[in-house]
Order: sequence, then structure tokens, then C-alpha cells
Amino acid sequence: MLKVRFLGFDVFGTVVDWRTSITRELDAFLRRHGSNLDRETLADAWRGLYQPSMERIRSGQRPWVRLSVLHEETLDIVLKQHGFDTSRLSREEFRNLSRGWERLDPWPDSVEGLQRLKKRFVIGPISNGNVSLMVWMAKFGRLPWDVIAGAEPTQAYKPQPQAYLGSAALLDLPPGEVALVAAHNDDLAAARSCGLKTVFIPRPREHGPNQRIDLAPEQDWDVVADNLIALAERLGC
Repeated sequence: MLKVRFLGFDVFGTVVDWRTSITRELDAFLRRHGSNLDRETLADAWRGLYQPSMERIRSGQRPWVRLSVLHEETLDIVLKQHGFDTSRLSREEFRNLSRGWERLDPWPDSVEGLQRLKKRFVIGPISNGNVSLMVWMAKFGRLPWDVIAGAEPTQAYKPQPQAYLGSAALLDLPPGEVALVAAHNDDLAAARSCGLKTVFIPRPREHGPNQRIDLAPEQDWDVVADNLIALAERLGC
């Protein structure tokens, strides 16, 4: 890690608690409409379409579109699958709900940890989120990014190599001077295969109390830390 200059962060799950936040957004929405649909079930179903919607783009079946567009499309699918008539919604209300992904709460350690890491490293997302989504989320959660890298600037969704290599190239850095910080072993494995350094941060409640994946590191990642404050301490920040 001595040569690392840029810490790139997975954001959904690693830096922010998407499930609790999206459940809150859905709860307020469903209450307004007098619906008794289960909020957590809807949140999980919506997130469940995340990878399949991107895979159509990764596989070449569909041209590039931003993640915010995919969020709108998958929200419409999920609500209809659960019997909610989306035709009764105004465009403004529907879009506001779909942009709930811009209003995700950071984990309790995230802001302090990032502020400390920023003193030594350039920091920013290497995320599948598009630039506007990342900017408004940062404004909402006080995330002190220096730069927005990841999917939209590279026109590639993780785990495509260009998402990682293109993010390094944005800062004119070789892959070995970039580290991915993530709570997901598969993301780190893809980054490592591109020559990036790797940092694992466990988030054992990302998917709720019954989470079964990513509870522990599955490889000998370059650094493992309990949270972002602990990571800052490990890296002398």
C-alpha cells in the first residue's frame, strides 16, 4: 500500500447503508398511498434487479445507459410485480422515489473515516453509480470525495476491467497506485485481476440481519479493516 495514491471506493454497501435508506424511502411512499406492501421485501426486490439490469449492458445486448435510468426502469418493474399500479403516479413522484438512491445514509464510521483518509490519499468512488447520483449522494451524506470515477466516466459497469483500469487512467495512475476499498469479495477479486491493490471492509448487515455473503475476507486482501475509521488508523491517517 506504500505506493497507493488513490483510494477508490465501492459505495453501495461499503460506504452507505442502501437497504435501510431505501426501505425508509419506500415506507414514506407506501404510507402516502395507503399501501400495506412490505417495505423490506420491495427494497430487496429492487436491489435484486441491479445486477441483471447492468448485465444486459455488459453483455452488449443494450447500449450504455446510466444507473439512474436503470433504477427507474427496475422500480417500475418491481412495483408492478407486487401489484402496485404505477399509472396512478405522477412523473414527479415516481422520479423522486427512484432517486431515493441519491439519499442513502452513510454507515456511522464512513464520514469520519473518509475525512481522515483524504488527508493522505485522493479518494473517490469506483462505483456503478453515475456521476450525478454520486454527487447528490455525497451532498446528502457529506461524503468528501475528491473525484468521481467508476462506471459513467469509463462507460463500463463493474466487474468489467475498464471500470477499474479506466478509473486509474482518469488520474493518470498505473493500477498499482490505486486501491479498491470494498465490502464485496467479488468486486475486490476483479480489481486485483486488473492490478489494483485491495482493501476489505466487512459490512455484515448490508443485506439485513440474515446476510450470508461477504461476512469475511475470502482472499488475502492487501488490507482488512473493521471499518473506515480503523482503515484510516491502519494507514496512518
